[in-house]
Amino acid sequence: MPARGGGGVRQRGPMRYELPDELRQLARWQEGILTARQVSTAGLSRDVPRSRLRQGRWQRIHSGVYATYTGPLPRSATLWAAVLRAGPGALLSFGTAAELDGLADEQSDPIHITLPASRRVTRIPGTRLHLSVRAVQARHPVATPPRTRIEETVLDLAGAAELIDDAAGWVTRAVGRGLTTPVRLRAAMDQRGRLRWRAELAELLTPEMAGIHSALEYRYLLDVERPHALPRAARQARVTVGDRTQYRDVLYEDYGLAVELDGQAGHAGDARWRDIRRDNHAASAGIATLRYGWTDIHGRPCQVAAQVASVLRRNGYRGARPCSPGCPVPPAAAG
Repeated sequence: MPARGGGGVRQRGPMRYELPDELRQLARWQEGILTARQVSTAGLSRDVPRSRLRQGRWQRIHSGVYATYTGPLPRSATLWAAVLRAGPGALLSFGTAAELDGLADEQSDPIHITLPASRRVTRIPGTRLHLSVRAVQARHPVATPPRTRIEETVLDLAGAAELIDDAAGWVTRAVGRGLTTPVRLRAAMDQRGRLRWRAELAELLTPEMAGIHSALEYRYLLDVERPHALPRAARQARVTVGDRTQYRDVLYEDYGLAVELDGQAGHAGDARWRDIRRDNHAASAGIATLRYGWTDIHGRPCQVAAQVASVLRRNGYRGARPCSPGCPVPPAAAG
């Protein structure tokens, strides 16, 4: 097992002289965490952990799992302790794996652990255990602590989502952040016998959906653009402003219109001014900008479509149509 220099282990007193080199390296690798089984496998008596606990040099984290130092545990050590307590084949998964790989922006609580379906583990405080027949295939080959591959993490979270918007959000975030690709996600989907939202996610991963980087953009396509026969837009269209590159969420370039979608409730000052400058630049280039949030797209998609269609119509597009009786988008013939 390779060792990482430092590794977060705080060596106390003469410990480095008393533990075999192999065990010291393993402790560094595991952020200072060792198990009773690892101690005995290294040829030491099981009395060694008990002795260090009595001396106040180690601390017990779980049954048979110890930190080889005292004081608060960093997050990395807490995760190592949980997965080691779960035993052979255990993997950090769902929100916890997402946290480690930069897919989730917040710390996972509880810690999620996936185990082979054949394993049975008693409850571990602070964790949620999942059983999977695909645990071996889902394991990342090199990442530590042991965890699921990013594609498996995305599909686990998407499959557990109660709403398609949340499921789509995990997929678009992973692709938008460059953590994986639609091709790799589709390949991972093909390996699963059952998956909630399979049809919707398969569509989201088609080439037509390339450039959709958020659940809100996905919802705009499904509820605004398609049902009202708006022209096909470019997604995340690249625009050069001076020596800087900017991206338009939705760009109808032939009709001089950009649609910006913002899922946040509002902007802080600096972000707001960046948006204003971007809109002003677009206007100077002959492109109007319409800006919508989640409440607009989710709550009144027909009204949004009517506004978009109005601008498109002024610039020559005649194909928009109402999605149903009472929809405010004028029929194409009226243009």
